[in-house]
Amino acid sequence: MPPAERIRTSWQRRPGSDYLFDFWSAFGWSVLTCGFYSYYVLFQLMRRARDHNARRLEMLEAARTYAWERALGQGVADELTPAFERVAAQLAVLQQKASEFRDPALWLVLAILTGGIATYVAWILLDADLDTHDRAEVSIEAELAQIYARLGVSIPTADPLRVKGRHNYVGRVVATIATCGVYGLFWLYDLMVEGNRHFEANWAWEDDLARAVQALEAA
Repeated sequence: MPPAERIRTSWQRRPGSDYLFDFWSAFGWSVLTCGFYSYYVLFQLMRRARDHNARRLEMLEAARTYAWERALGQGVADELTPAFERVAAQLAVLQQKASEFRDPALWLVLAILTGGIATYVAWILLDADLDTHDRAEVSIEAELAQIYARLGVSIPTADPLRVKGRHNYVGRVVATIATCGVYGLFWLYDLMVEGNRHFEANWAWEDDLARAVQALEAA
């Protein structure tokens, strides 16, 4: 599939991968089902992270490939090679994360078998993954913004301040134990809201990328 088509396809797949949580709705259903709904929440947290990251990796790889082909056509490939190499290095980070154990069904089984203990392990991994992915994505988006600007179209540079940093895992685990699980609700709220914000920031940049590619295709 041509890279421009890969960008368009991954952009169109967004509704199927980027699930937005409503904490109070999830909390209400968990209460009504005596906690059973919380297992579905864990499944969705793991699934949306895995599927979103896979979709983003596909889009960013396609954006790099498309830009490289255009750079060759415009005779500026040599000039932009260092930027492309920096993009490749950060894409390798995303590729590595995509190969790690994040199957939602298996994590759901682990959570059930361990009486919920694996849930907290999954939460730690989700937060660490979000931090790693966002740092890599911010770097990639910044480099691609400069590359596409050289090709004649504008894409906003990602704001590095959007990277939230990792949670204090030891502190959160201790607080959850000390409050007999009540603090876990605040932890879960953060996971949902921070993931939602990450997706929304990605969507804005993806829309700009799609418009930039469309403009280059029409030129």
